[in-house]
Amino acid sequence: MEFFNVTISEKVATITLHRPPANALSKAVLQELDRLLSTLEGNNEVHVLLIHGEGRFFAAGADIKEFTENDEKEQANQARLGQQLFDRIEAYPKPVIAAIHGAALGGGLELAMACHIRLATEDAKLGLPELQLGIIPGFAGSQRLPRFVGTAKACEMLLTSEPITGKEAKKWGLVNSTYSEDLLLPEAQKLAKKIAEKSTTSVKMTLELLRYSQPTTHEQGSIREAELFGQVFNTPDAKEGIRAFIEKRKPNFNQH
Repeated sequence: MEFFNVTISEKVATITLHRPPANALSKAVLQELDRLLSTLEGNNEVHVLLIHGEGRFFAAGADIKEFTENDEKEQANQARLGQQLFDRIEAYPKPVIAAIHGAALGGGLELAMACHIRLATEDAKLGLPELQLGIIPGFAGSQRLPRFVGTAKACEMLLTSEPITGKEAKKWGLVNSTYSEDLLLPEAQKLAKKIAEKSTTSVKMTLELLRYSQPTTHEQGSIREAELFGQVFNTPDAKEGIRAFIEKRKPNFNQH
């Protein structure tokens, strides 16, 4: 595999994303992750999946340069494909744990939110900064974030583009626990192994039952998000925001 390394030990598959420097979630990364999920789902020696990032970040977001290559329809389709992949993770029959260090921003946080359990370092940065680029979340971030932190806090995070720390994320219910960077992966593996000892049948049934607690409008909201994600790329502000990001400067938004 090009972007992921997998090690299996004591019924836990540890999945390491390595796409330096920021572990950006390109289309190719998402496609490879989808294939990996299919492989591990059929592996009876794997009871739990643990996802983390190599290097400085868990995943610092989507691949912004790809945003300059697609038209509105392609952007909407790409968003929908990402949403369906993350829905697959959320509905996966085996528990998926995210171990977050450095940053989980944009698509990176959307990936983490699709996992069943999230652990983080205390100083990790978690956020959806898309509005800073003049665009909006595309992988159902607008639908999942309010579920964890509440509508008011989600609105603040989205509209300001300001991330919160892992410590704050625990307070708001976005992550389960926080650790130092040295302890994050060992503690995540300890948790994964504890879950891996349970009956796979009862674990699978429990994960299915938990899905009934989700809002019934999630699918409808996600589809609309994908549509608007495509539309926003036709606005001058989106073009300016993406160009400013690539040029490493502050955007000058003019559309009101």
